[in-house]
Amino acid sequence: MSLSSRMYREAAHAPNAVREQLETNAVSIARLGALLRDMKPHAVVTCARGSSDNAATFAKYLIESRAKVLTSSAAPSLSSLYEARPDLRGVVFIAISQSGKSPDLLASTEAAKRGGALVIALCNSTESPLAALADHLVPLCAGVEMSVAATKSYITSLTAVVHLVGSWTADQELLDALLKCPEQLEHAWNLDWTGAVPALQHAANLYVVGRGFGLGIAQEVALKLKETCGLHAEAFSAAEVKHGPMALVRPGFPVLMLSQNDESRAGILELAHDFVERGAEVLLAGITAGRALSLPTIAANPALEPILMIQSFYRMATALAFARGFNPDSPPHLNKVTETL
Repeated sequence: MSLSSRMYREAAHAPNAVREQLETNAVSIARLGALLRDMKPHAVVTCARGSSDNAATFAKYLIESRAKVLTSSAAPSLSSLYEARPDLRGVVFIAISQSGKSPDLLASTEAAKRGGALVIALCNSTESPLAALADHLVPLCAGVEMSVAATKSYITSLTAVVHLVGSWTADQELLDALLKCPEQLEHAWNLDWTGAVPALQHAANLYVVGRGFGLGIAQEVALKLKETCGLHAEAFSAAEVKHGPMALVRPGFPVLMLSQNDESRAGILELAHDFVERGAEVLLAGITAGRALSLPTIAANPALEPILMIQSFYRMATALAFARGFNPDSPPHLNKVTETL
C-alpha cells in the first residue's frame, strides 16, 4: 500500500538526489570552503523552519564539533515582527529552505545582509527569492518534491551541510565518507523497520530520543510522525529527557531511540536500559538493550549514520501512516509552503 504514496516514492529518490548534489556542487563547495577558511568567521547563525530547522540543528552540532565555531539558531520573528537589526559583521548566516519563499525567512535573510553577514542559502529552488538574496547558493538538487511532508529535501539539506563543513574544515575523511552516502542510502532504504509499526499503530504519545548529530534527526522523526501519522511525538536529547519528561514514562509508553556510534552512545545505552526497566516499549536504532526492539542500521561515519537512519525511518513512516488510517500525502491543515509572517 505504501508504494502508492508520493511520500514513499520521493523518499526512495533521495540516494539519486544526493548523488546529483555531490556532482553538481563539487567545485562551488570547494571554493566556498576555501572562502570560509580565509574568512575565519567568529560565529554562524542558522535560519530555517520545519524540517529545514531540524537540519539546522544537525548543522549546529557538525559546525561546532568540526569547525569549532559557535553556531546559533536565528529567531525569524525578530526580523519579521520586531524589525530587529543585529550586527552580524564577521558572521556566516546559513538559511536552509526547500522553497525559499517563506516571508519570515526572507525578512531574516535581508536583515542579516544589512547587518553585514555572509549569507549562504541551502535551497532546493534555485529560482526562489532566497536564492536571489544569498551571497552564495548551495542547490539541494532534490528535484521536484510534491509531498507536503519533506523527505528527500531534508536528506539533501543534511548532506549539503556535511559537504560544506567537510570542505570548510578540509576534513578529507568526512568528505570521503560522504561520497559513499548515496549507495548507503540505497541500502538504508531497504532495511526493514516495519517491526516498529505494531508498537506504534495504536500509540497516542511517543518520545523520540537522540543526542549530538542524532538530535536533529530525532526532531525530524517526531515532526514526521505528527504530520503523516497523527501521532503526538516529542523529540528530546538523551541528556535532557530525565529532567522532567521521564515522569510520563509508564509501562507500555513507546520510546524510539537513535544512536550513532560516537561518544554519545554510552549515555544512550544507559538511558535505554532505564526506559526498559520502567516498562517502556523501547525501539532502538543503532544499539541493542534488553527487551528493546532493535531496528537495523548501517555502520558509517558517525556524522552520517543519523542521515541513513532517517532514510530507513521514512519508509517505515509511510507504512505506519496507512496502518493508522492516514494518507501521508494529505496531512490535515498543512500546505507545502508555510508562509509564516
